Amino acid sequence: MSLTTFFADLHIHIGRDLHNKPVKITGARSLTLTNILIESSQRKGMDIIGVIDSHVPSVQAELEDLIHAGKAEEQADGGIRFDRTTLILGSEIEIYDRFCQGPVHVLCFFPTLSKMKEFSNWLQGKMTNINLSSQRYYGTGKELQYKVKELSGLFIPAHVFTPFKSLYGKGVKKTLTEVFDKDLIDAVELGLSADTKMADRISELHRYTFLTNSDAHSLAKIGREYQKLELNEPTFQELVLAIQEIDGRKVSANYGMNPLLGKYHVSVCANCLEPVQTSEPCKSCQGNKWIKGVSDRIDELSDSDHTISRRPPYIHQVPLEYLPTLGPKTMDKLLEAFDTEMDVLHNTTKEELEKVVSEKLAQAIIAMRSGKLPVIPGGGGKYGRVKL
Repeated sequence: MSLTTFFADLHIHIGRDLHNKPVKITGARSLTLTNILIESSQRKGMDIIGVIDSHVPSVQAELEDLIHAGKAEEQADGGIRFDRTTLILGSEIEIYDRFCQGPVHVLCFFPTLSKMKEFSNWLQGKMTNINLSSQRYYGTGKELQYKVKELSGLFIPAHVFTPFKSLYGKGVKKTLTEVFDKDLIDAVELGLSADTKMADRISELHRYTFLTNSDAHSLAKIGREYQKLELNEPTFQELVLAIQEIDGRKVSANYGMNPLLGKYHVSVCANCLEPVQTSEPCKSCQGNKWIKGVSDRIDELSDSDHTISRRPPYIHQVPLEYLPTLGPKTMDKLLEAFDTEMDVLHNTTKEELEKVVSEKLAQAIIAMRSGKLPVIPGGGGKYGRVKL
């Protein structure tokens, strides 16, 4: 069977519902389900997206309106088709139980709207406000896993290394089995401050497929991290096969920001946010409290020194908007010439780019494909920066 390449970003938030009420409080007002689908299909060129606030009843209502209007259609093998993009219905949930001492965020994905509705009905009895994103779930991590599997879903720990609300941040001290059934984890999402090489320093993660997603809180951030999948078609069931590496389906590449660009990569002083060595007071203000960076946290947990050979390449890439001098007008010119951001990033030649933008910017886009752009590290909640 000949497989096809598809691009997927599986962690996108809803900012506002169809009634203009907030879903993700920190999400942009323009981040509605309909706008996400249009942006992903027409500008980003994302073949598969995961919207992880699909448990919210008003988000489900907006999706039903799109289906009834003939603008979206449920697929036989799961997922909902809108224009050139397949929507995978997901939910981000916060766990804080006696085992993980969290909070820990996880992603739960389901094949159909009916399955997601069943999940929402179950969550209502275990959550204070079903209408908001990333809410606290009152139950254990394993109980949540069992329910997800009962509904034929995927269970994926989210941004596992960030200092806050993650499995290895302030949750698990030694091993993920303190919180979860290791056999009911389908994949692991790395987050913006870590890559494959860093994550594989923890041997209990060697068995899992790694995912790289944007955690987008605005339309512009969709696709800042994503993966390339080899599938027969863009459906939920094919995504499951790729995660499980069955019949040739697979994640064939991860595209993520250089971990140095992540806002929690290095440890910083909690007072002045200057980089620190966590074994000594801050040299700038003499403070003795810090926000531990992902790099230092992985050093603490590391018990392996090699990357698993079956891993696909992890390509350090940034969204086009991160490039200095590439403003909204230049972006519009690129999209008018080459259709979508994925086309610009993957399919254009230097010569083609130079017909639309400056030689320097064209060179930067080409260099970005191979992760060769220099960066200034981020930490303490502040993103790093790209230099041309």
